Amino acid sequence: QVQLVESGGGLVQPGGSLRLSCAASGFTLRYYAIGWFRQAPGKEREGVSCMSSSDGNTYYADSVKGRFTISRDNAKNTAYLQMNSLKPEDTAVYYCAADLWGSADGCYVNDYWGQGTQVTVSS
Repeated sequence: QVQLVESGGGLVQPGGSLRLSCAASGFTLRYYAIGWFRQAPGKEREGVSCMSSSDGNTYYADSVKGRFTISRDNAKNTAYLQMNSLKPEDTAVYYCAADLWGSADGCYVNDYWGQGTQVTVSS
């Protein structure tokens, strides 16, 4: 059964760092575009970062460019989002996604979704 499970969220002070993980099972993540999305209370879902499956092309939202890095470890069938220099406005539930026909262009990744992990940036 296809499944994505996020982990690594939590409470961190402004300026701190977190690394989110997204473990895939039931399919081989290497062949899928991956993406990270977030949703804050009262706001719409936002595409944070996406990566194409073959060429490694990436997309970053302007709000996180230079601070966040998307990556994958194919041997572990896991995707990651390294978040540095965190700001209070980064507070949200973060979701990972995968899509066999997805693309980093426009962060088009929406076939499979994880359950989300809470990230809270506060002093």
